[in-house]
Amino acid sequence: MPKVRATAIITAVLIVVVLVAGCTRLVDGRAVSIYDDPFKVAGLPTTDGPSGPRTGVPDSTLTATNGDGSAEDTLALNAVDDIQTYWHAEFGKEFQSGDFKPVDTLLSWSAKAPRSDAREFCKETTFHLVNAAYCRLDNSIGWDRSVLLPAMTDTFGKMAVVMVLAHEYGHAVQTMARLVGAKDPVIVKEQQADCFAGAFMRSVAEGKSKHFTINTSDGLNSVLAATVAIRDSDPSDPESVHGSAFERVTAVQAGFTDGAKGCKRIDMDEINQRRGALPKTFDGDTGRGEYEINKETLIELSKALAALLPTKPSPTYDYSGAKIACPSGIATEPVSYCPDKNTIGTDIPSLAQRGTSNWDVDDPLPLKVTGDYNGYIVFISRYTLAVQKNHGQELVGAKTGLRAACLSGVVTGKLAAPNRPASQGDIGLAAGDLDEAVSGLLTDGLAASDVTGQTVPSGFARVDAFRAGVLYGENTCMSRYS
Repeated sequence: MPKVRATAIITAVLIVVVLVAGCTRLVDGRAVSIYDDPFKVAGLPTTDGPSGPRTGVPDSTLTATNGDGSAEDTLALNAVDDIQTYWHAEFGKEFQSGDFKPVDTLLSWSAKAPRSDAREFCKETTFHLVNAAYCRLDNSIGWDRSVLLPAMTDTFGKMAVVMVLAHEYGHAVQTMARLVGAKDPVIVKEQQADCFAGAFMRSVAEGKSKHFTINTSDGLNSVLAATVAIRDSDPSDPESVHGSAFERVTAVQAGFTDGAKGCKRIDMDEINQRRGALPKTFDGDTGRGEYEINKETLIELSKALAALLPTKPSPTYDYSGAKIACPSGIATEPVSYCPDKNTIGTDIPSLAQRGTSNWDVDDPLPLKVTGDYNGYIVFISRYTLAVQKNHGQELVGAKTGLRAACLSGVVTGKLAAPNRPASQGDIGLAAGDLDEAVSGLLTDGLAASDVTGQTVPSGFARVDAFRAGVLYGENTCMSRYS
């Protein structure tokens, strides 16, 4: 989160097209928003049951070339079986390009195997190949059973493996449906595949999968956290073609909410509209968007808040700690809001610790993506409670927390605006900041909590609220979570 003057990469305000399909349901003949109940997840109830393979269900009869019958191969084959069953039923409803046909070949390999035991996948050797992929050349899907799948399982749970394979099968679906061709940008293909994976995961959440089940609280949170982990962590790298965590989660949520029809809308124009002015590279930013959280930077952020989301009376700030004497409030470390005093109290060392980056080139699957904006977003969210108070809105409850996340998204989007004078806060958005915010929302959700620190259990709902604020603005926050 660099200073405004150092952020030449920020060039324009957000311009987006609001996609309203899938945002309402009919109940007794009247349109009801899927956001009316904050304890629902894209219209589904929030559940806290099991997530993972179902017990007592026979394994798939599918086989993988070069498979070894391991638990990893069994997990992958069961996943592919259920994914194919889903697309058998859904493909013809959305696409007019013929009947669904399963992929021709499934290939399993061990990235630990010696070169002499390596196989060829998509004209590439599997020697030390830690990957899962779809190959258009021969309509096949392959995976590494010895490193990748165990790492995904150990870090995020078995449903993360299912998600990865649903993404790869999404490439097969888009090829079969002729949605993309050789000249289409890779980012379009990847975002569509993320979206198709989201559509399949909804069917699992609805109980329609033979081999798997997933709850819509920590189970879905973990799947989205895996999506964040395998984001493009360095947007300046020419090999970064999958999208940021914010972009990938947006695509998954589109599929989960709207199904395959939402995925068909994704093309380069839609992606560019969604990206708007959001910073896309670290070019010219030697700090990779990371700047120390201290009193000086928080003062600059408070100036930006007053300019970007003004409210009267403005809150006062206490930088001596988060535990402030407040008759009707509870300390929410590391930042608290006291409505009685209209004061935001901050434990700066604790907030700085929260905002310490864990970026490590040798850690390809971080459980949580941290950085300065994971701290700043919590500070912003407590300011939004002051905004809500001045609007006469309740400061306790699920919708309060989701409004906080949404309004924090509004501020985040506006921090990318060009040519802001330094008098309005010498601080701006950097590439990677959105990913840090999304990761924090998925893990502890403090930036989506009410004045007592309580939040909804669904990370999906928390991120969805934040995303709505970034893309659609304050009016959406106030109407959606009224």
